[in-house]
Amino acid sequence: MARRFSLLVGHLCSVAFIVSLLAAAYFFVDIESFAEIARRNLALSVQWMTVDFWQWYGLWVLTLLHIGLGLAGLFYLRRAFLQFAQGEFFTRRNSQDLRMFAVLLFLQALAKPLHHAFASVLLSWNHPPGQRMLAISLGSFELKVLVLAMILWVISDMLVRGRELEQENRQFV
Repeated sequence: MARRFSLLVGHLCSVAFIVSLLAAAYFFVDIESFAEIARRNLALSVQWMTVDFWQWYGLWVLTLLHIGLGLAGLFYLRRAFLQFAQGEFFTRRNSQDLRMFAVLLFLQALAKPLHHAFASVLLSWNHPPGQRMLAISLGSFELKVLVLAMILWVISDMLVRGRELEQENRQFV
């Protein structure tokens, strides 16, 4: 059962990666759809009618960089779970893959407030002087993801260190 579930998670990571890349390409071509989603989801008091196309494409790049950290994390998570599906549970490689996933998840959680801050500056760039904004947002969700990432990081470091100790013990026997 664990192997099947691991295989399913590995394939779901692949699907999420591909769907995210296709969505990014779609929104690059149809920037108006991306702008509409941004207007609805960003809690910013921006004068939306003053936002130019270059700002929407700038926001698209910022968003792609932010999401790219998560996609890179999915790559490493996928590799680890496909190894689990093959019965490789405590190898150095899958422990390192889990650590990379945790590190990238941590970086993505740290980048979320930066993404929001840069987005607010970028989208209010055309406002008159004195009305431009810098909005910083840090919520409980980001804090939960940071804590989860730190826990995964520590566990993956323990797995890597445990594997090194196991190999060291084998040399003595």
